[in-house]
Amino acid sequence: MIGVSTYRRYVAIGDSATEGLQDFDQNGAYRGWADRLAEHIAAAQDEPFEYANLAIRSLRVHEIRQTQYEAALSLEPDLLSITGGVNDVIGPCPDYGQLAADFDVMFGTAADRGITVFTFVMPDPTFLNPLGRYARRRVMILNDIVRAAAANTGALLLDLSQFELATDPRLWYEDGLHGNWLGHTKMAEAFAHLLGIDGFDHWADPLPGPPRRPHALEKIGADLDWAVRWFGPWLGRGMVHVPHGKGVLPKRPLPELVQRTH
Repeated sequence: MIGVSTYRRYVAIGDSATEGLQDFDQNGAYRGWADRLAEHIAAAQDEPFEYANLAIRSLRVHEIRQTQYEAALSLEPDLLSITGGVNDVIGPCPDYGQLAADFDVMFGTAADRGITVFTFVMPDPTFLNPLGRYARRRVMILNDIVRAAAANTGALLLDLSQFELATDPRLWYEDGLHGNWLGHTKMAEAFAHLLGIDGFDHWADPLPGPPRRPHALEKIGADLDWAVRWFGPWLGRGMVHVPHGKGVLPKRPLPELVQRTH
């Protein structure tokens, strides 16, 4: 956690997590932790605060750098979130050297401009879906890359691997990859705490009661359902080479004033 600062403009770049997938607002649109965090920041300061979100689902880190990063810098933020990498490591043959270079350049260039940069790393994915244990080593390598880039450049880091709450299945959507509304809510609170905003000291407190654990037959059925509903379509898109993020536009491409809600 850092000392409290006043921010003028926040820009978020990244993939589906930052876009807000599986956290739906009252109109069925994606909300997400970045939207929620912007509201927390606006509520914590008297000065006007603007927010833009350029994130696009499915993008790899080099695509985020190529299509979002310069656009984000051109908006002249003083607060910038840069997240991504899971799409790289769950795909075939991730290029870890390129991942490290992309994070180093993005974090470092922004920091050199006096922008406060923040990011996060994933918890152990073993609990998330049937393939989680196979992705574990790759996610751990990604986490180490992001940690090193943050340490080298002074970017703020939320390390979800250090918090038991992050592996509570009640925070995750049924697709086994994205947070649900509660997960996005907790992420926003965690980042607010990281930025030094009062009132979020207890974001990582355990949820009431233990999560429900399915019995063996239920788990087999749930795993099969997951494979049909989520893994199969994802694999199919990859096999026919559907462009990453095809047809999706940034939900908030220009900075807009965030109204204070409380």
